[in-house]
Amino acid sequence: MELGRLEYLQALVTEFQATDSSEAKEQVLANLANFAYDPKNYEYLRQLQVLDLFLDMLTEESEALVEFAMGGLCNLCLDKANKDYILEANGVEPIINCLSSSNEETVMSAVTTLMYLTAPQSRQQTTALPVVECMLRFSLSASRRLSNLATVFLEDYCTPRQVEEARNLSRHTAVGIPLPKD
Repeated sequence: MELGRLEYLQALVTEFQATDSSEAKEQVLANLANFAYDPKNYEYLRQLQVLDLFLDMLTEESEALVEFAMGGLCNLCLDKANKDYILEANGVEPIINCLSSSNEETVMSAVTTLMYLTAPQSRQQTTALPVVECMLRFSLSASRRLSNLATVFLEDYCTPRQVEEARNLSRHTAVGIPLPKD
């Protein structure tokens, strides 16, 4: 007998919570992040509180858990109900904190998620000065993917005034040191 979608996802969540193996946790979280890509699963994932699971994992020590959780949130936030949930759960701050990850996939997902979460009620948070300053640094990255994504963020989600303010700030702080050239 084949398990239904909800039952299968429930089994994954249960396995995640029950296992002590970090490899198993990473594997299950990666699977949940992949299921978050399909809109047919959004309702089930909300029901199973997977958004909370992903948000909780953003502060883990394991880079892999953070990467998969950030990827899962990125996949889920295209849905309005999920987007609203993440915003109401104060999810923007831990997402912004993922911008400082040394894992490029985590950073790419965090930038993309911030783009998807930007709305009139969240714009002040998603395009706060430190975020804009970070995007300016990313726009100088040797990674084409990151530099292009950061440039889109700056051009499409920030006002010219915000970008100018961040540029002026970064000229006067050590944080604004340009990235090394390869």
